[in-house]
Amino acid sequence: MHFTVVSCFVAGVFAFTAFPRTESAKVLFLVPFPAPSHWLWIDHFVRELLARGHEVTAITNFGAKEPHPNYTEILIEPPYDIPYYFPVSDIYDSKYNSDLSNLFLYWRVGLSTTQYALENANVQQFIEQDDTDFDVIVSEQFYQEAFLMFAHKYRAPTVTLCTLGHANHMDQAMGLVTPWSFVPHPVLLLTDDMTFAQRCYNCMISLADLVLRNVYYIPQQNRLAQKHFAKIEGPELMPSIRDLEKSISVILVNSHTSTSPPRPTIPGLVNVAGAHIKPAKELPEDIGKFLDGARDGVVFFSLGSYMKSVDMPKDKMKAFLEVFRNLKQRVLWKYEDEDVAHLPKNVMVRKWLPQSDILAHPNVVLFITHGGMFGSQEGLFRGVPMLYIPFYGDQHRNALKAEKAGYALTINFSELNVITLGSRLNELLTNPAFMKQAKRASELFRDNIVPPMQEAMHWIEYVIRHRGAKHLKTRAIELSWAQYLVLDVVGFFLLVFLLVAAVFYLVLGTVLAKPPKPTPKRDPLRKFKIN
Repeated sequence: MHFTVVSCFVAGVFAFTAFPRTESAKVLFLVPFPAPSHWLWIDHFVRELLARGHEVTAITNFGAKEPHPNYTEILIEPPYDIPYYFPVSDIYDSKYNSDLSNLFLYWRVGLSTTQYALENANVQQFIEQDDTDFDVIVSEQFYQEAFLMFAHKYRAPTVTLCTLGHANHMDQAMGLVTPWSFVPHPVLLLTDDMTFAQRCYNCMISLADLVLRNVYYIPQQNRLAQKHFAKIEGPELMPSIRDLEKSISVILVNSHTSTSPPRPTIPGLVNVAGAHIKPAKELPEDIGKFLDGARDGVVFFSLGSYMKSVDMPKDKMKAFLEVFRNLKQRVLWKYEDEDVAHLPKNVMVRKWLPQSDILAHPNVVLFITHGGMFGSQEGLFRGVPMLYIPFYGDQHRNALKAEKAGYALTINFSELNVITLGSRLNELLTNPAFMKQAKRASELFRDNIVPPMQEAMHWIEYVIRHRGAKHLKTRAIELSWAQYLVLDVVGFFLLVFLLVAAVFYLVLGTVLAKPPKPTPKRDPLRKFKIN
């Protein structure tokens, strides 16, 4: 017993002294993108930093539900109205199904929301404010690159949070060139096992992204930054957006080794998928009773915070109601109008539902989802089979990964009707292989060296302690593509080889072309001649 107590004491002292502790720091969070789902994810990082004693200031579209003495908001109000400028009807009509349209959708949304946020009076007032400083900038990495100029304003190191997972431009910011031979572009429905034709297409899209991002998108972000930070200093003194990207110390990526194909990485790229998932809380009484009483299980249906079920076409709505009516399972549906006519008895609708807590209920046997990153991870973490109805962005890619892993099926919204929907649901609900694979995938997703949120906090505080972390990236960020791929070296040796070959050819040609000296004829009578 004495040995055990002493061992625990020693272990405790070691744990306390082995890991550096960070004093209270001032953290500036930059979250100008107005999507509720993005803020719900990032808010977990904000609250964790507050719990660790740090002071946090956030530029955000969403006010805090509870005040905190160490938390300050710079509210963008009213928030940018995404549905007005990018109507949900366009998405239901499959307007963004092509790869290039998806890519340009990200850029258009990014530029529009960035401009709107920078023009906000509260943000402008904060930019002009000079009575504070920050120890670290934490910025969402989602097409708001102009906001990185805050890192220059405060001369503070930067950590970014990437909500969508890995991307080529993030690799480049850390001094890593993405190998297009086996790493598919994020907008493509490809795996790391590509055919020759797929590799050609992947190279074309990746090259288009690289070129257009540098000649079209980034220059526009540059102009936004120079315009709205002009009161601080002249544009000639400001760093470029590309330089600010290269100065990022650590990128926390919403990705996991069990859900994404292996790819080259670097210490400054850190996977933190699932960091937002907490132990399940007690459900509201009415929802809890509905789930508890489902002897045959529950199908949970949610299209997330942006895609609203109430906006879907009437024929699709009718198909869902008809199929749900014939299920023996109960259906819990996030539907934004609780006054639904002819609602089946086995269906409950609510305007808002605690998604992760519901998925943790043992009676939930299936999750119908649009395939957003956060919902996909929550379903995966809880080990629930899924039916994906992807619409745009990364949703198709998330669906492909889940289907290949064996715990999900996919249905295109344009093909959805009573027959196709009923068939998919029947297969998922009656084939035990989907539940078995979902549980197996959940085990892999949960198996981490340390909890993802603890990993994220370590790196944020690491950057604070060391005032940046340039040593986590390679010097390749200063190399051109030709230098990175040693094309300049190959070209040099090729030139030397050609010069040597040319000299050799000329010398050899000269030697071979020179006529031989004629041999004089001997006079047979010469020895008989008398001088």
